[in-house]
Amino acid sequence: MFLKKRMIATAAVIAMAAAAVYGSTQEMSQTQDTGERLQLFRAKETIYCWYSDEALSGYINAAAVSFGEQNKVRVIPVLTSDSEYLEAVNQETLHSDQIPDIYLLSSDSLEKAYLAGLATKVPDTEGICDTDHFSRAALAAVTYDDKIIGYPVYFDTSALVYNEDYLRTWATQQAEKELSGSSDNDEPVGEGEEIIEEDSLPEDQTTDQVTADEAAVNALAEQYFAKALPSTVDDLLNIADTFDAPEGVEGVMKWDVNNIFYNYWIVGNYMIVGGDPGDDRNDININNPETIQCLEVYKALNQFFFIESDTVTYDSVIQDFIDGKTMFTIGTTDVVKRLEDAKADGSLTFNYGIARMPDVSAELQSRSLSVTGAAVINGYSEHKELADRFAAYLSEEYADGLYERSGKMPASIHAAENADNGALTIFADEYADSVSLPKMLETGNFWMQLEVLFSKVWNGEDVTTLVQQLADNMSQQLGNTEN
Repeated sequence: MFLKKRMIATAAVIAMAAAAVYGSTQEMSQTQDTGERLQLFRAKETIYCWYSDEALSGYINAAAVSFGEQNKVRVIPVLTSDSEYLEAVNQETLHSDQIPDIYLLSSDSLEKAYLAGLATKVPDTEGICDTDHFSRAALAAVTYDDKIIGYPVYFDTSALVYNEDYLRTWATQQAEKELSGSSDNDEPVGEGEEIIEEDSLPEDQTTDQVTADEAAVNALAEQYFAKALPSTVDDLLNIADTFDAPEGVEGVMKWDVNNIFYNYWIVGNYMIVGGDPGDDRNDININNPETIQCLEVYKALNQFFFIESDTVTYDSVIQDFIDGKTMFTIGTTDVVKRLEDAKADGSLTFNYGIARMPDVSAELQSRSLSVTGAAVINGYSEHKELADRFAAYLSEEYADGLYERSGKMPASIHAAENADNGALTIFADEYADSVSLPKMLETGNFWMQLEVLFSKVWNGEDVTTLVQQLADNMSQQLGNTEN
């Protein structure tokens, strides 16, 4: 939940400094005992760190205390509203002597911040802005005009969530069908597998009387399960077509088809808006054959999964998954905590897993959308060197505690690798290959337009026409004459 008002009043800042930043109650009382120690406290270099997501409070406050103690400085966190957040940073910079020296900002707003002078190329005094510490996707997300102007702190992206117990059931079903010499299409599942011919059986037996040995079924089921995670959409459809769903299962897969975050993987590898950094106005490629093919696949999915777009929400599909009504869904990084909480309270009674998003087909690759939270140094700060060191501290050295304290996935490669939950590592892998939100001011409404396109495609409208319209709209907004 975001606060509704900016916390910039003097009393609020003093309270934050006392309660969450450098001086504990004991230290403050000891400092006030002597004028000399109080003067030393006041003389410490101080920076202000702004952020707008309350979920980050525990992390940023703890990092501020730790960094302050190590460096004998003060870092004062300021939680403010996300409404007109960058404008609030600008106003405070212009009219206050307690300007935000560092602030957390979504990567898609970096162009606006940079052009306003509120973001500057990071000095990278700690030498961490490289692929040893962050994925190429993370570095691209914080790059503008070929300059790194922020540190990647956390990210969000999407991945495939699956019911492991249902997937094992499906694997056993396929093993039984293969060993009994039948499948849904009356053909053996395995290529080159022998079919038991009725004429080859003893006279007192028929194929209907032949039952697979339990050990053989289990062994073959393990083979099916080992290869069960879908690598393409066709694999998903095969599971949907061959799964004998237990009672209570309403569908094989359901996801929020209204939200571009859970749809973009379909076209992410081919619908180019600004290139990987998302700031190149000459790298726009929306209307191309691959994008159209991908969207045709998406359109066909409605015939298999029958998701009612006017009633489905992200919360509803995750709840349906928890209730065992579906085998697959698409979730963002927050889903792990939600599933773990449901497991702890007993509402989730099965094993689950997280997997990379499947490719669209054997020929067409998928690529998920991501958003990166960046630590940005204010171009007007008088403490840029200290702000740079704290930004680096947030994104790398202290990043191991980010997920535990905020529920957000760290962009740091090392922190992601150290995550206790293997499901989180899958999200990190998906993020490493993702495409970030573009930074160009002219594309601010692109995602809204794209959501409209996906909605119309899902409901059966012509893909080619819709893609052409979107490309034309973007060309006009960007001032381009070619799509």
